[in-house]
Amino acid sequence: MAALVNVTHGACAEIELDNPPMNVVSHELTLSLREALRAVESDERTRVVVLHGAGGRAFCAGSDIAEFEDLHGRVAEEKLLLEKLVYRQLARLRVPSIAAIEGYALGGGLELALCCDLRVAGENARLGLPELKLGVVPGSGGTQRLPRVVGPARAKEIVLLGEILDAATAHSFGLVNRVAPAGSALTTARELAGTIAARGPVAVRAAKHLLDQATERTLDDGLALELDASEEIFSTRDALEGARAFLAKRPPAFTGH
Repeated sequence: MAALVNVTHGACAEIELDNPPMNVVSHELTLSLREALRAVESDERTRVVVLHGAGGRAFCAGSDIAEFEDLHGRVAEEKLLLEKLVYRQLARLRVPSIAAIEGYALGGGLELALCCDLRVAGENARLGLPELKLGVVPGSGGTQRLPRVVGPARAKEIVLLGEILDAATAHSFGLVNRVAPAGSALTTARELAGTIAARGPVAVRAAKHLLDQATERTLDDGLALELDASEEIFSTRDALEGARAFLAKRPPAFTGH
């Protein structure tokens, strides 16, 4: 059987969901994604990760509904616990991640994109959490991560109505960061990834961690973490390189040390 998840290594690593035609989240794809995330996390070259779907029809159209019958009465142990583990693994990558969305990002597919730090949508993309139409709820982080991205009022609108949003509306809600011409979401995501990869990698990793912690801690706790991180980063060679490059009016050559 062909691989359901493909990995490209490098400073700008890529993870491609490849479960045609709609890249749905099956049990096997989730297991493959776990291994892909482990691979990019353990690669010291990785500075940013781009997640996208194969083909142009969908980033990921959600769960494989054909599996629902077998999940009756045991969805936690057979599906959601594994998905929560893997989605959390994506959200907690030590480096930033970018979702490049073409076509549909629905249900579990949108929940997967919500685990990324940035989201780029092609102008023909369609996004939503329509689970209530099936008589179920978003169960892989949608009810928790979505309010943190768009705020509680918009999150309730998206979940309770279950309407599918076009890219422009999703952008106006704050659900996506950039809207790209149709078919060019991956190109735009790669450009953003290249920009991030050129920054100081120690500082980038620290900034991601601090920003994630900002919604989980009190202001005083967050400021204390920020101070500790700054103290650590200012002791690196990269901090000296950044200042020297700025004064010399040349691009910095960061090494991650």
